[in-house]
Amino acid sequence: MPLKIVFAGTPDFAARHLESLINSEHQVIAVYSQPDRPAGRGKKLQASPVKQLAQSHDIRVYQPENFKSDEAQNQLAQLNADLMVVVAYGLLLPQVILNTPKLGCINVHGSLLPRWRGAAPIQRAIWAGDKETGVTIMQMDVGLDTGDMLLSQAVPIDDSDTSASLYEKLADIGPQALLKSLEQIESQQACPIKQDDDSANYAKKLNKTEALIDWSLAAKQLERNVRAFTPWPMAYFKLNDTAIKVHQANLVNLDNNHPPGTILQVDKTGVIVQTGNQALKLTQLQLPGKKALPVADILNARQDWFLQGAQL
Repeated sequence: MPLKIVFAGTPDFAARHLESLINSEHQVIAVYSQPDRPAGRGKKLQASPVKQLAQSHDIRVYQPENFKSDEAQNQLAQLNADLMVVVAYGLLLPQVILNTPKLGCINVHGSLLPRWRGAAPIQRAIWAGDKETGVTIMQMDVGLDTGDMLLSQAVPIDDSDTSASLYEKLADIGPQALLKSLEQIESQQACPIKQDDDSANYAKKLNKTEALIDWSLAAKQLERNVRAFTPWPMAYFKLNDTAIKVHQANLVNLDNNHPPGTILQVDKTGVIVQTGNQALKLTQLQLPGKKALPVADILNARQDWFLQGAQL
């Protein structure tokens, strides 16, 4: 029998999952999303992608600041849902909310749990050099991504993957895994598996301070940082007090004794910089107020900034 579902989510990643539910046999009876936020140059209030999608299908939308009030809790109870599906919602759900739908709440998480729990599992998988990641459909509890696992689906992490491309991969497989998991729940065939807490890592949120390149780190780590921090916060370095973003970089096997941060070579294919271990070739950069460009184009305008032997 099709399930009566309440969906909770906010960004485009969540909207992709909501769309799959709307197009399925199940009935989405209401949607929860974060309150509208100022966005764009005019800082006008903007509805989340999930809210916009729900409204385009005439689905009721609720946007409580949290679920602490009796009003918010009663509102959910009155919906009489079978299940709540949570995808990148942005709010922690208290136990009273987890207990309200008849079959509880499930979450689509962007890692192969318990590998990465927390706010930035996609980025941390690249940052750590993982060879694969995936999505996990999880029965929610009050812990941070600690609930029993219902279903997992893996994808490889390619050497060229950024957080943006990996996000797209997971947004493609997540809805399929969600629908398969709902099928198992509906037919009472779901087999929850407890997580091994000893294998869990905390995927802490990214910040701009972390994105400043520390040339004393190994080139291998810095190359992963560049990909993990794309599209946000973007890895960058400072030259003449100017912050320059790095969009693409490659590991270079060079063995020398120059201090980290020394520019070793400069040509139209890139700027090679010594790191704490081996070197990093910067191939696509972005100057302030400009678009990202290949190094050859940057050198046409700013060759005097990138001189062999200079220190970054």
